[in-house]
Amino acid sequence: MFKYVAPISIFYLLLNVNLTSIKQAGIPMIGLFLLGSLGTTIGILASWYILSPASVLGENAKIIAGMLTGTYTGGSVNFNAIALEYNFQKEGILYAGTVAVDNVITTLWIIVTLSFPVILSRFWKGRKGLESETSIKSVVHPEDESIDLVTLAWLFFLGFSAFYTSDFIHTFLPQIPAILILSTIGILAAQIKFIANLKGSHILGLYLMFLFLAVIGAYCELSAVAELKNAGISLLLFTGLAVFLHGVIVVLVGGLIYRDWEMIAIVSQANIGGGATAIALAESFNRKELVLPAILVGTLGMALGTYLGFLVIYIL
Repeated sequence: MFKYVAPISIFYLLLNVNLTSIKQAGIPMIGLFLLGSLGTTIGILASWYILSPASVLGENAKIIAGMLTGTYTGGSVNFNAIALEYNFQKEGILYAGTVAVDNVITTLWIIVTLSFPVILSRFWKGRKGLESETSIKSVVHPEDESIDLVTLAWLFFLGFSAFYTSDFIHTFLPQIPAILILSTIGILAAQIKFIANLKGSHILGLYLMFLFLAVIGAYCELSAVAELKNAGISLLLFTGLAVFLHGVIVVLVGGLIYRDWEMIAIVSQANIGGGATAIALAESFNRKELVLPAILVGTLGMALGTYLGFLVIYIL
């Protein structure tokens, strides 16, 4: 069952990626988000060469670098997609330690993104003239969707069909990770109107992902995370430096081009923390016109993250 649950849950979550609607986020938000994704990739690579985490973490360091690139582009869906390809979830203590470090850095980054617009606006006056072209009225909450038996049957059919199709393609193209093929199928399927209109894929994907995480718990001895010692410190420094470099790139380049500090903070948070925390940040800044764009660029990150994560692994 474990063989099917995790990949198919990722497929279902990707059925919410509507590439046509992403353009509604507006050029400034999309441009900043792509800049942030590039900043994440550069940050991971630079941190790798500065700190050499492989000397402590061994061969697993490359996988962790890819997982962190994925999650700091589009969230935990990408994190787990890359982990699945390498069966990294079976590295119980190290997997749990990576998740813990990710949570710590994400929490700290929320504080940073809440603070830096206030601080930077004192020294480098910002502007809010580049607001999104969208309004909040079209916000959709997939978690509120209901699901009926007919839709459920279609989703199960699509999920298993996509899984076996990706497995079949992988036998002919073994150099391409199967989960990457499945992710591509999911993104392409999401552009088909009939499939996009099937309600409940998001909530079904979440439930299956929670089941996946529960199974992972069997591999993780949380009390043993402290045994990571030097590996844990190396993980924290590697991750922290990568996210810091992401922030430097986003603030400097984004500031030169747009100088809307609140928008830059929201987009950076969409990269590092995902769409949910980006929405919370937009609300806290009272930038309600940026709530929908935050959701949309978060979706873009979900589409890009796995590809960038595997790219980093191949580079390293």
